[in-house]
Formats: sequence, structure tokens, C-alpha cells
Amino acid sequence: MRLTRRQAVGGMAATAFLPTLPARAAGPQTLTAQVSDMQLLPDEYGRTTIWGYDGTMPGPEIRVSKGGRVQREFINQLPQATSIHWHGVRIDNQMDGVSGLTQSAIAPNERFVYDFKVPDAGTYWFHAHNRSVEQVARGLYGALIVEETTPPDIDQEDVLILDDWLVDTATGQIDNDFDAMHDRSHAGRNGNFIATNGVGGFSKSAKQNERRRLRIINAANARIFELRLDGMEGWVLALDGMPLNKPEPFGDYLLLGPGQRADVFVDITAETGEVAHLVSMIDDRAFAQVRFNVTGEASKTRRSIPAPLESNSTPNVALQDAIQLDLTMEGGAMGRLRSASLDGKRESFRSLISKGQFWAFNGAVGRMENGPLAQLERGEHVRLKIRNDTVFPHAMHLHGMHFQEVSESGQLGPFRDTTLVFGNQTREIAFVADNPGKWLLHCHMLSHAASGMTTQIEVV
Repeated sequence: MRLTRRQAVGGMAATAFLPTLPARAAGPQTLTAQVSDMQLLPDEYGRTTIWGYDGTMPGPEIRVSKGGRVQREFINQLPQATSIHWHGVRIDNQMDGVSGLTQSAIAPNERFVYDFKVPDAGTYWFHAHNRSVEQVARGLYGALIVEETTPPDIDQEDVLILDDWLVDTATGQIDNDFDAMHDRSHAGRNGNFIATNGVGGFSKSAKQNERRRLRIINAANARIFELRLDGMEGWVLALDGMPLNKPEPFGDYLLLGPGQRADVFVDITAETGEVAHLVSMIDDRAFAQVRFNVTGEASKTRRSIPAPLESNSTPNVALQDAIQLDLTMEGGAMGRLRSASLDGKRESFRSLISKGQFWAFNGAVGRMENGPLAQLERGEHVRLKIRNDTVFPHAMHLHGMHFQEVSESGQLGPFRDTTLVFGNQTREIAFVADNPGKWLLHCHMLSHAASGMTTQIEVV
């Protein structure tokens, strides 16, 4: 469905409500998590207290070349312990940033040096990974951009971090009920203020026939963004940072679950004086996620279809040699979970609810501390069948490795690190266990992860 101009502009009236780090001569640059104030909401609401890297939200953009090295001395000036996860990067396990699994949480006023190489070009991001349901919701995230060896043919690039904030409209502050039972047991924490890069009604200037690369990141706690284009024609060239074999037409819409990313190349087709939009559909209404104000012409004619991005050296799965694993999601409101194991003890669903735990994987709650879902030999090929036996969608994220979705006909899809599995749906993914360590596998609806939906895969 293509939005008419009247539909797009009419729905967008309510759009607001519902920097590369400098080089330093020696030693790692610092990255500080701290409490800060910013003008998040419209001016009449005053400033909102957020937690941000270097006091900004989003945090400072980190940009390196493919095969380059990220070095940051992280300083925690928050009132809570924290850590940083580098989402989507095939990274050394000790640098993955998962508190309680790959490192101890970094206490207030303590420091930790993150130092790792980035093997793959693409759009990635970093975010807090201790009490994530709270710390990410308070603003602890930023973009990690790894540039290709050969730059693509574009005029402009836009890094767009999408989020929804749950705010108290009476105070203009972030709603601090991060343990709400409804959020934990239903679809997760969904906000009432939609923003891009921390701005409601985010806008930029553009020119007709200009080609722009949109690096889109979904940093929301739970919201699935349904994105559409208006006044632009687009192609998807990468998902979760990994290039597609060939550009795919954008189509009617693009779904991005929490943690997922997309590289979309767009040509501005709107006329001078008009506005092109990246639109998000929420409750059947169109909201302007980004406005591109067209101020002139970049050229008289348009380019041809964009060329594919350069490939990354990811290992392909041999399905015929792969071992089979199974994971069943259970629980939540309106689910059929009657009991599950918690800390080695079988407990009734009523007992689990009293402890704020609503979800289970294969009959176990929060298996991150209770042993791996599987222990794999390095280089082993794996097929993992994920059955969503709940009524809610879940965005399943695997740390440390990329996987491919397997179609019903046995075809392998593009490489991803997060897959969106809807209620009562079964999805199969396949990967090569080529990165040693203990790797988290969890739902990126962060309220769900906090209430049972975590496990791990160990590669030895």
C-alpha cells in the first residue's frame, strides 16, 4: 500500500507524541555513562532526565573501517552497575559486555577497557547490558558504524535510531516503573513518545533525485516498527548489518523488531517544496518518523538501481551436516505455561508470577545462569528450531555469531543476528558455531528477557 499525500500528512500531525568521536594521540578514548538532562519532549514539558553515554542521547557515534579496532575506556558514573554490549558484532567473548555471563557488571565509579576488532562492515549499535530493561529505556545506546572498504555511490548518509519513550506527561520525566507486571507478561514496555535520534518530528533537508543511505536502528524496548516510504523510492541492501546478495525493493513496508537494523538506499522523488517521509505505522495511523524537506534538485535524472554492498566473510551453513536443536517459548499472559524450573526447582506459574517471572525456554526460566541450551564444538553446523508457543511476538537475538533463517522449502535467507518470531509461529535458524565462548540467546523485548527469556549457547 502506498500512502497518499493526504493520508501521510494527516496522520503525521501527532508525530511527536505516542558525532563521530575525535581521534586522540595515545591510549583509548573514554566513554562515560552518566545522568544528564535533555530537551526530549516539546518545550512546554521542560527537560527530561536521561542516562546517556557522554551525557548525550543517542551516545556518541563510533565509526571505524572494516577490520578496524574499537578501543574505549568505559567510565561508569551512574548510580547502578552497568556494562556495554556491542550488538551484532562478531566479537571476542570477553568483550561482549553481558553482565553475569562474559564479565562482571562495572560498579559505579569503576572503569573497564573495551578493546576489539570489528571484522564486518555494517550498521551496528551498542547499549547497556545490565538491567537492560531500565538502562536502555533511560537512553544508554548509540550507533556503531563500520564502513566498507569501497564506499557505495550515495550523496548523503543518515544514521537513524528509532525509539519510543514511556514518559509521564504530568512531569515530563521517564516513567520509572520498569518492573510493571503488565509489560513483563504482555507485549513489553511500549512508549507513548516516538522519536528518532532523541527528537520527535525529526527532520533534515534533501534534494530531489538525491540518493541517501538510511542506516536504521530499532533501539526500542519492545516496539516493532512498521516502516513505509512516502516521496521516496527505496531498496534494502543490508539487514542487521549484513549485506544482501542483491538489492531488494523496499516494497509496501519493512518490519524492524527491537535490536534489528536495515540499510535502506532511497532516491528522493518528492518535488522541490514538498516533504518526503520515512513513515511508521502505529495503530493504523501514519507518523512521520523522519521528514525530508526537499529544497532543490540534486540532478535532473535518477540513478539506476544501486549496486550490492561488498560482502562480509561469514561462514555458510551446510544444512545436511547440521545438528538439530529445539527451543520452545512458553508463558506470558493468555499462555499455557503451568509450571517451569527456576534455579533448579520446579515451580507453579502462580509462584513464578509472584517472583516477576512469566516466560520460559524449554520449561526453564532464565537459563543464563543454569547451564547452556547447547554445548557445541567449534566449527559445528547447527539448525535451531524456535517454536513460539505464546500469543506475543519475540525478537530473538543471538550474540557473537550470525545466523540464516531457513525457509519451509529449506532455502537459506540472509544473515541476521535477530529474528522476529510472531505468536504461535515456528521459525528455524542455522549457523556455524565458529566463535568460542558463552553466548547469550534471548528475547530483545527487554521486559521479556528480564522475566525469563534468556539462555546461552556455549562454543568450546
